[in-house]
Amino acid sequence: MTNAIRTVGTVLFAGLLVAGCAGMSPTEQRVLSGGAIGAGGGAVIGAIGGNAGLGAVLGGAAGLAGGYLWDQHKQAEADAYYRGYNDRRAPPRRRY
Repeated sequence: MTNAIRTVGTVLFAGLLVAGCAGMSPTEQRVLSGGAIGAGGGAVIGAIGGNAGLGAVLGGAAGLAGGYLWDQHKQAEADAYYRGYNDRRAPPRRRY
């Protein structure tokens, strides 16, 4: 019964964390989401291996890095899109 209460508490806590992301920038949201997902996955894998805490720490660190790299990719993608969009809207260049 204690594990069920702990699981419900963890789910509720995670829900509150996600609800607190409303005023964050997209970069902050992606990094935090990556860290949370990584910590959760690391805790599960660590529990199988015998050390859930260490797994959560390592998974969280990997998730933070992954979230940051994903954010950089999405920003570069958006910049390339808007550069192409603005180039298309510019008047044509004359060639002499």
